Amino acid sequence: MSSVPEPSAALLKLAAAVRHAAVDLGQTDDGQRALALQTMADALTDRASTILAANLEDLDRSAAAGLSPALMARLKLDETKLAAAIDGVRKVASLSDPLGCRQLHRELDQGLVLERISVPLGVVGVIFEARPDAVMQIASLAIRSGNGALLKGGSEARCTNEAVMDALQAGLAASPVSADALALLTTRQESLALLRLDGLVDLIIPRGSNELVRFIQDNTRIPVLGHADGVCHLYVDAAADVDKAVRVAVDSKSQYPAACNAIETLLVHRSIAQPFLAAALPAFVAAGVQLRGDAASVSLGVAEAASEEDWSTEYLDLILAVKLVDDLEAATDHIRSFGSRHTEVILTEDAKAADRFLAAVDSAGVYHNCSSRFADGFRYGFGAEVGISTQTLPPRGPVGLEGLVTYRYRLRGDGHIAADYSNGSRVFTHIDRPL
Repeated sequence: MSSVPEPSAALLKLAAAVRHAAVDLGQTDDGQRALALQTMADALTDRASTILAANLEDLDRSAAAGLSPALMARLKLDETKLAAAIDGVRKVASLSDPLGCRQLHRELDQGLVLERISVPLGVVGVIFEARPDAVMQIASLAIRSGNGALLKGGSEARCTNEAVMDALQAGLAASPVSADALALLTTRQESLALLRLDGLVDLIIPRGSNELVRFIQDNTRIPVLGHADGVCHLYVDAAADVDKAVRVAVDSKSQYPAACNAIETLLVHRSIAQPFLAAALPAFVAAGVQLRGDAASVSLGVAEAASEEDWSTEYLDLILAVKLVDDLEAATDHIRSFGSRHTEVILTEDAKAADRFLAAVDSAGVYHNCSSRFADGFRYGFGAEVGISTQTLPPRGPVGLEGLVTYRYRLRGDGHIAADYSNGSRVFTHIDRPL
């Protein structure tokens, strides 16, 4: 980890303060944490004009610096997006308490009772892209689940992130939870040194490029949870309803193309390609989508030829790769070869084909006859998400409260010793009790 600097004294002090606050936070009850989120939401509402003004400053600076349109779209925080983010904080407050849930209750022997109880992780470090609404999502999920959080957003959103964090900490100051439970890192040096804070930070969640995620995984001993690229696919099956398929495909690409759950490749069964593309091409053109296709789809009207690189590219823009396939198996083979295990969609009226696709595709989200844009913590009813995980081990997909807790085994006895069970004077009963 030679490229990762040692944490400064100031960063160590900040992280220690978050750690200390997280210990106290883990002892709070459901009502206290729910109240903390309500006061955070109130403070965000009270300071909305300040936050929006800070975002305009970030947008002006980033536009002058030539930030890409995709990142500009993620950076922009208008009244509607801010109101939705605040509503998300209140939604998280209303969710069931993820802590103190008894997952196992077993009598090992008379008077020797084992429980498995959900508990906070401790402190999470989250490094994310130019998405200022992510600060609110992450902070609300962290506090609700009893975790402290060190947050590092993209430099493009510096002013907005600082204004949001000021509001969140002001809200916590009016609650039973210490404002020290949340902290914002502001420099690249701090975000790199965060990787060395094992012992103070329990989990790092990167939200950004493939290169960022790989770098973090290679340069820290702290567990890492996250996803890199979002190369999502939509497969139009032979038995698709053309009108339905066009509507869902256009939404999956164009509703918010800068999101990681927007589709980047459209796979079309050859037998339905002519009628589907005849209806879809003008719809995509109307939505401003630029299509790049294989030779077969170009022969049916797709304007531009695709390169091999297009099949593995996350555009985050109004660009879509199109490929014709012979059957469902060819579609799933393509997804296995080029997908990022994020979200894949099949459009078909054939229930058996849909079931085969849902069973065969190993992505975090696999959908039938609906837009890929539903891959989102708020839309799943999680209130918000701390990120999306494309790893095989849980949590997968949008990570809400359940992804920020672990569990602890608690065993209560009355002078029981292992020797009695080793020599056979006592035997285990292993009787499950009600949860």
